[in-house]
Amino acid sequence: MAQGKFQILKPEPRWEGLYFYQKAVVLYRLTWTFTRQYLERGDRTVDQMVQAARSGKQNIVEGSADGMSSKEMELKMINVARASLQELREDYEDYLDTRHLRWTRQHPRFAAMMEFTRKNNDVSAYEKIIAKGNDEEMANLGLTLTRQVDRMMMGYLRTLEEKFIEEGGLKEGMTAARLGRRQSQNEEIKALKARVAELEGKLRKWQEWYRENYRKSSDTLGNHRIT
Repeated sequence: MAQGKFQILKPEPRWEGLYFYQKAVVLYRLTWTFTRQYLERGDRTVDQMVQAARSGKQNIVEGSADGMSSKEMELKMINVARASLQELREDYEDYLDTRHLRWTRQHPRFAAMMEFTRKNNDVSAYEKIIAKGNDEEMANLGLTLTRQVDRMMMGYLRTLEEKFIEEGGLKEGMTAARLGRRQSQNEEIKALKARVAELEGKLRKWQEWYRENYRKSSDTLGNHRIT
C-alpha cells in the first residue's frame, strides 16, 4: 500500500548538488594543502584547521542523510557543520591579520576573487590556485569561501526550519504515517463494506426473482398435471 504524503523516509538526499557542500569540499582541499605548506610541522593549528574543514564537509553529508528521516537531526548536523567552518574562518583571519595580509574591498584583487568564488563551486576550478597559490592568496581565498558557505548554510537552515515547523520531527512523521495508514485502511474497509452491501442487494434481488419464477413454474406444472 502506498504511503503517499504520510511516508516517514524522505527522498534520497543529493548533497553533492548543494553549492555550499561543493564549496566545503574546496575548503577542505585548500586547507589541507595550505596548512602543510605554510604552517610549521607540529603546530597544533594544522590539525585543528584540517579537522574543522573536514568536520564541515562531513557533517553536511551526515545531516543530509539524516534528513531522510528527521529534519530535526538535519538541522542539528548542519549547525555543527556551520560551527566547524566558523572555527576555520577564525583561523584564517588570525593568520592573515597577524601578518597584515587580509584583502579588504579596496585591495586590487578583492573584486576578482569575489567574482571567481561566486561563479565557481566545483573543486576542479580551484586546482591551479591550490597547487600554486602563495599563502596570502590561499588564506584570503579560504576566508572568502568560509564566509560564502556560512551565508549559504544560513539560508538553507532557514528553509529547514520552515519545513520542520510544517512537518515536525521524526516522532511527528511516524505519527502522521500511522494515522495516514489507518485512515487509508478505514477507507478500504468502508469501500469493501459498500461492495459487500451491493452484492448482498443483488443476491436478494436474484433470490426474489428465483422464488417468483419458481412459483410461476410450479403453478404452470400444476395446471398441466395429468390426473
